[in-house]
Amino acid sequence: MPAAKNPFPIQPVLLIDDEDSWLNSFSLKLRSTGINNILTCNDSRKTMAIMASQSVSALVLDLTMPHLSGEELLPMIIESHPEVPVIIITGLDLVETAVTCMKLGAYDFFTKVSDEERLVSGVRRAIELGRLRHEHETLKKHFLHDTLDHPEAFSRIITHNRGMRSVFQYVEAIASTCEPVLITGETGAGKELIAQAIHRLSGRKGDFVPVNIAGLDENMLADALFGHIKGAFTGADKARAGLIGKAAGGTLFIDEIGDLAGSSQVKLLRLIQEREFMPLGSDMAKLTDCRMVFATHRSLREMHNDENFRRDLLYRLRAHHLEIPPLRQRLDDLPVLLDHFFAEAAKKLDRNKPAYPPELISLLSTYDFPGNIRELRNMVMDALSRQESGTISMDHFKKQITILHEIDPTSTVRSDNANLTPFSNIKTLPSLKQTSNILIQEALRRTNGNQRLAAEMLGITRQALNWRLKKNASLNEI
Repeated sequence: MPAAKNPFPIQPVLLIDDEDSWLNSFSLKLRSTGINNILTCNDSRKTMAIMASQSVSALVLDLTMPHLSGEELLPMIIESHPEVPVIIITGLDLVETAVTCMKLGAYDFFTKVSDEERLVSGVRRAIELGRLRHEHETLKKHFLHDTLDHPEAFSRIITHNRGMRSVFQYVEAIASTCEPVLITGETGAGKELIAQAIHRLSGRKGDFVPVNIAGLDENMLADALFGHIKGAFTGADKARAGLIGKAAGGTLFIDEIGDLAGSSQVKLLRLIQEREFMPLGSDMAKLTDCRMVFATHRSLREMHNDENFRRDLLYRLRAHHLEIPPLRQRLDDLPVLLDHFFAEAAKKLDRNKPAYPPELISLLSTYDFPGNIRELRNMVMDALSRQESGTISMDHFKKQITILHEIDPTSTVRSDNANLTPFSNIKTLPSLKQTSNILIQEALRRTNGNQRLAAEMLGITRQALNWRLKKNASLNEI
C-alpha cells in the first residue's frame, strides 16, 4: 500500500505476524483510527533487517511464529533497538508467558481475542512512549553538547540569549511530532515567530495558517475554523473549506487561545483528541492531519482555577509547552536588537543607518518593556522617523518611556497596593542620609554604573552626584 500523504506517526508502526489475514484486518483498524503509517511483515526472519534500514515508532510482535518465534526475537530487538516499545500479541492467554515477556523488556501484552479498541489504545500509548524517548534523547544531545541542528530555522528571531537558545533546542526536539504545542509568553515576545520555526522544522509540505481568535464571536470562529457547506445559513451561497482545511498537511496556529469561549473549548478538545471536525451545516465529520500550535499571553492555569478554562483541554494543549522569556529577562539582547531594528527602520525610511550613544543601552535596561520586542521595534521606528540626521538622540526614547509609563504605570513600578511605599513594611525607618545612599546605589545599579543617567534618574546634576559619591567615599575611609 502506498505511503500516506501525511503519515501518523512520523515513523511507522511495524506489525510482525505470520498470519496475513490478521495483518490486513488490524492494519485497516489502525488506519480507521488515524494511525496510517504502517509496515507489515509476515516473515519474522526479516524483522531485524527491516529495523536496521527503517526507524519505527512502535512494534507489534506475534509470539508464536514459524522459523523465528516472538519469544526469540524480543531480546534481540530490545538489545539492538531499546528505544522502540514492543507490544507482544498471542493467540493464547498465558499469564506466565506475559510476565516473562515483560521482564525481557516488552512494553505491553495482549491476546488476539482482546477487544480491538484496547489493542489500538495500546499501540497509541506505545507510539507516545516512543515519541517521549526520542525527544528525551534529542534534548539530552542538544543540552549536553549545546547544539542546534538547524539554526537557519530561527533566522528571523534576533537573539544571543541563553534562555532563548534553550527554547530553540526544545523546538528542534519536538518539531517533527504530531502533538499539539502551547506557546505562552507576554505580548510582543515572539510567539508567532516560534510557531513559524516549529512549522519550518516539521518538514510538513502544507501551509502555515495563522488565526488570531481574539475578538471573534463563537459563530465567526466556527465558520473561520471549520468552514461551512453550501446553504448552511443565509448568504452561504457556496461552500467554504475553513482554516483547518487550508492547513491540511501543514500547521494551524491559533493565537490568543485564552479568549476561547466555553462551548468552543468543547469543539476544540474534540478536534485535538479525535482530529475531526464538523463544518457548519454538515452532519458528516471530516478528519484533519494538520499540526496544531496554540499561543496565549494569559495564564490558562489561573483561568482554569477561576473556572474559565476546561481542565481536560488545558492538559491536552500542554503536550508540549514553550514559555518565551520577556525582553526584561534577556537584556543581553538589547545591543543586537537595537542594531537590527535601526537597520530595518533605516531601510524602510530610505535613510542611512544611524549611530546611537552607548548610554542608550543603559537607559533602555532600566525599562521593563511590557510590550517586549514589538515595543522596542516601534520605539526605534518612531525615534528614527523623528530624527533628521546624525546620531540618534536619547531624548526620543526618554519621552517614549515617560509617555508609556503614564499610559501604563505598572510598566516600571509593580505594586499590589497603590498606597504602599518601599518603606511600608519596615518597622524602623532609615535616616535621610541612609536613604540617599540607597537611592544612589540603586540608580547606579540600574544604569550599569553610568553616572550621567543615574543623575538624571535621581533628578540631580552629574556634578551633585559625583560630589555625593566622593563624600561617601571619604566618610568610608575614616
